[in-house]
Amino acid sequence: MNKTLSAILIGLAIVVLAGGIFFAGTMYARSNMIFGWDNNNAYGPGMMGQGGMMNGTMGGNGGMMNGYNSSNLTPLTIDQAKAAAEKYIQSINISGLETGEVMVFDNNAYVIVQETETGLGAFELLVDPVSQVAYPEHGPNMMWNLKYSGLNHQFMMGDSGRMMGMMGGNSGMMNMMGGFNWNSTTLADVSAEMTITPEQAIEYAQKYLDENISGASAATHVAQFYGYYTIDFEKDGKIHGMLSVNGYSGQVFVHTWHGTFIEEAE
Repeated sequence: MNKTLSAILIGLAIVVLAGGIFFAGTMYARSNMIFGWDNNNAYGPGMMGQGGMMNGTMGGNGGMMNGYNSSNLTPLTIDQAKAAAEKYIQSINISGLETGEVMVFDNNAYVIVQETETGLGAFELLVDPVSQVAYPEHGPNMMWNLKYSGLNHQFMMGDSGRMMGMMGGNSGMMNMMGGFNWNSTTLADVSAEMTITPEQAIEYAQKYLDENISGASAATHVAQFYGYYTIDFEKDGKIHGMLSVNGYSGQVFVHTWHGTFIEEAE
């Protein structure tokens, strides 16, 4: 092998190595952006406060998950949101699940999927107002769900096609729902009991609201999932938003992507 060829091969190797490092760094940064992870495992007000990074990235006006301005959208109806959630449940091939609470906002609809036998929350869904397709909610539903998180992560990271579709905007993201073949035997075998009680979760929620959203009050009804709780909060007598509380650390995570509340149904 002559010196010229050796130099070319070495140069190519350096380019490939540099490209690999760049790609790895990009995906690491993207995972931080999508899931809200950081080196300190912090999901609190610093990252998730009003106007925080997750709001713009995952669902605020013009955010990655929406890809359009909510002011130009026709909000979903309760029936449309429920139908989309039921279609999603059928697609994942897990028995014993049903739709629970449905809330409609101007950015999306929110649906709790619960276990029929236990009545506990299994996972949370969002419904896109344009495509009327349901997909797993980001945030605590993906980071703190101890039993069904594998399903949620499969949606987000199942293959490069789904990831690239999501990154490409609303049209790509909303067309990647097909093809799930989730085997219920892979669900984590975890206890529903947590070290923090529902009453304590409400106290953590109220403390956060007192410090960050003046005049807001946590609801007394708590939706319990495997690993965390989700709680609505009100301001001026109206539903203003929702937040989740980790069932072991008490950490509070505000859902900043819903927009203005419109209506709800059990």
